[in-house]
Amino acid sequence: MKRSAQALALLLALAALARAQGDEVLDQIETARKSYEAGQYRPAIDALNFAIAKIQEQMAAHLARLLPEPLPGWKADAPEAQTGGLATMIAGTSLSRRYWRDDGANVVLNILADSPLLSMLTAALSMPLIMQSNPNMKPYAFRGQRGLLEHAPGSQDYTLTLLIGGRLVIEAKGQGLTDPKPLDAYLERLDLDAVRAALTP
Repeated sequence: MKRSAQALALLLALAALARAQGDEVLDQIETARKSYEAGQYRPAIDALNFAIAKIQEQMAAHLARLLPEPLPGWKADAPEAQTGGLATMIAGTSLSRRYWRDDGANVVLNILADSPLLSMLTAALSMPLIMQSNPNMKPYAFRGQRGLLEHAPGSQDYTLTLLIGGRLVIEAKGQGLTDPKPLDAYLERLDLDAVRAALTP
């Protein structure tokens, strides 16, 4: 009984805070609580779904800040993050940002958590025969992390793929490049500890 009273007091305090600060997430949680207590289940679900969507939106904005700013002489699109919905269920959480130069070179940096790419990359790294079957692919290492570099002779396209722990894949794809140095430079700007903390708590 005492715990129930404490929980109710906390809910009331959160609701008061929501009204004071105009927090739409807490407003919707309070609306859901009232609807649920009144037996109005559909409005309660709708309010909770709205709150979840807003939390995911805030989470996506926070995660997008993990992607680096453009290198000198480069420009960038706004970062994109996918943290909810069917796409996340299928492909995992993803962050992406495109960088480009006026000479046509561009780099796309992707960070994927719990992606199906994990199993394929793990297999490629643990089975040398897979890499040997593709002459354009070779092992690559970055800050002690294992990965792959894919580049066809004569091509200006490069792809670096890193396996970070057991749940993260970082991919840097470049086009119009004379070498993979810009990919390395963008990877250097990543705070891997912050990425791990945010995506693999």
